[in-house]
Amino acid sequence: MHRLGTRKLHHIIKDELASLQLKCGRDKLFAYLRNNGMLITPKRRYVQTTNSKHWLYKYPNLIKDKPITRPDQVWVTDITYIKTEQGNCYINMITDAYSKKIVGYAFADNMETKSMIEAYRMALKEKKDTRLQTIHHSDRGLQYCSKDYINLSLENNCLISMTENGDPYENALAERMNRTIKEEFGLGEILKTKEHGKQLIKEAVYVYNNYRPHLSLNYNTPNEMHKKIPDNFLDYQGLNQYL
Repeated sequence: MHRLGTRKLHHIIKDELASLQLKCGRDKLFAYLRNNGMLITPKRRYVQTTNSKHWLYKYPNLIKDKPITRPDQVWVTDITYIKTEQGNCYINMITDAYSKKIVGYAFADNMETKSMIEAYRMALKEKKDTRLQTIHHSDRGLQYCSKDYINLSLENNCLISMTENGDPYENALAERMNRTIKEEFGLGEILKTKEHGKQLIKEAVYVYNNYRPHLSLNYNTPNEMHKKIPDNFLDYQGLNQYL
């Protein structure tokens, strides 16, 4: 995680620093990195990959102002691109809104539904309890409105939610996840081959889920947060309060 933010870096190394009797708080670490030209400069690039100008039905936004209280309650998704010397490729990631865990992803050299839907299939396969209803939230892209994608939702106890006004803030977490994976894990660079990109996204998802702490999760990793479920979470007697 060579592009990890300074606050997260300090959280990871602070115990080791203390064991070596090295006094280095967060501000001192910031200063050290700044003086040595080691602070990360965010890259601000945006290429639209959404085709929402189609005749297929667009669903309403179901997660606006909705409190997120458990894993697998809301999944958000978006498609982004990466560049290789062999041409562009595309990544569709599905992120659990509660734990920030990437629960599914697909990588392909096209944005066709049959390619991008594999992320959804992966997420559904890993879902802990199919009795619990999940809201799948996306933009109004053609892939998400397609018959195959909609049927997969209906067959697996998932409600469909979409942005309504073309406002990126309506799908802010998914947009932020794309930026994190590309900027922090090397997928924003021009890669040598498509196969390199395929391997890199696999490694990035594993490292992100298992090792990257989140400020919004009180420095827990996504996997740690995903496991923090109430004792009666899978108990039908206590199921209704989580729906």
